[in-house]
Parts: sequence; C-alpha cells; structure tokens
Amino acid sequence: MVKDIIRLAREAGEKILEFYDEKVEVTTKKDDSPLTKADLAAHHHIVAGLKELTPEIPIISEESGVPDYSERKEWNKFWMVDPLDGTKEFIKKNGEFTVNIALIEESVPVMGVVYVPATGVVYYGEQGVGTFKKDEESKITQLINQEFKKPGKARIVVSRSHGDDATKKKLENIGIEVTEEVPSGSSLKFCLVAEGKADIYPRLGPTMEWDTAAADAVYRYSTKEGEKYSPLTYNKENLLNPYFVIGINEYIDAESL
Repeated sequence: MVKDIIRLAREAGEKILEFYDEKVEVTTKKDDSPLTKADLAAHHHIVAGLKELTPEIPIISEESGVPDYSERKEWNKFWMVDPLDGTKEFIKKNGEFTVNIALIEESVPVMGVVYVPATGVVYYGEQGVGTFKKDEESKITQLINQEFKKPGKARIVVSRSHGDDATKKKLENIGIEVTEEVPSGSSLKFCLVAEGKADIYPRLGPTMEWDTAAADAVYRYSTKEGEKYSPLTYNKENLLNPYFVIGINEYIDAESL
C-alpha cells in the first residue's frame, strides 16, 4: 500500500510543480489562509487516486471540507490529506512545501507519506515497519534515533512563516536549553526531528490535523521498534490540534507554557 501512496504523492507533486514557475495566483479561504491552483490540482488528483485504490475508506482533505462529527465518529479508518502543506512557502518559492497523505486508524496515524516536490525527497513511516527517507538520488535510509530527555540541551525546529521569539524562553523554563534554532517550513519540521537533524519541534500556535498527520507518522515510527510518543490524536470533534512539543519522551502541557 505505501508504494501506491508514494506514487500518488509524487504525481500530486508533479501537478503542483506545473504552477511553480508561473506567477502564483492566490485567493484567501474563510480562515484567511492562502489557496492556489496548485493546492486544488493536487487535492483533486489525490482524492481521485485514493477513491480508486480504497473506495471503502473515507477521505478528509484540507480542500474538501470536513464531514460532520456525527458521521466521522463512526469511522475507524480514514485518509487524512494535506495536498499542499506550506502554501506560503510555495508562494515564496523556497522549496519547503510538501504533499501529505496519512492513513488514520482509531485516532492514530498508522502510515504517513511526506513528499517534497521541489527536491524529489520522500519520507514515509508505517506502524510495525519503521520510517524511511528516499533522497534525491533514490537512496533509501531507515531513520532511527532516540527521543529527547529533559533537562538538557536541544536543537529546536522553528517555523519560517510563524516565528515566535518567546518559545525559546518558555522551553528554558521547563529545563530545555536551546542551543540551536533550525528553520523549516511545512511538515518538514517533523521530518527533521525524525531524521535527527533537530531534537524537538515545539509548536505553540494553531495547526490542523491535516497539517500534522502524515509527518506525525514519519516521526512516530523513527525508532528501532514500537513507536515514539506523540501527544497528537486524530478525528477529534474539532480538528484543531492543541499546542504540542514533538520529540520529547513525555507529555508536555504546551498550552500552559
């Protein structure tokens, strides 16, 4: 199954890149987030592909609207899609945007694919199998590293589009000394932690479930066996994620930091 999802993500990435060298036309959604033709092209391709592969599994995509919770709460399995995560990065043309497809079972992302159209890199994680990175030269590497334990020194991932100067101080208050800030866009922030290029990713701002699901799977299964701790759950009545800290081996009440 994961090979089919990687193929689908790559195809969606090709759709996105058809618009990359053009002047990007941007409209604004109800939540004031940007929307482009590339978002919609990737969305339609992924949804059509998933319906063909698994017609029995429902789909939530950022661009398709969310079914009422009275319907969703009966689902034990569904696809969660962000067809173009990092639309702001796409508009800036910095390459840090991704295609994200996750399979959710009982509130947990059991498989996730994060594809980077600008480079051809793909990250994928699967429950019981592990997490892997396929680089620009098609070399596949399994990603395995340890969770961060506090107190200690940490390299943290910070957003290019949603900077927060207060985060560093808040982490220091709970015993995490920030030694380096690693800037990144979109769901790549999770992938950098999975890859060991950063220790933790603190997100003290709003995200939606489709923003995190696929990359959360990449992070969770970047271990020799079992899975790493993640505070995130999926298919909540409200799909807004709580604030969170990814990469640490314990629950952090990020809302109270």
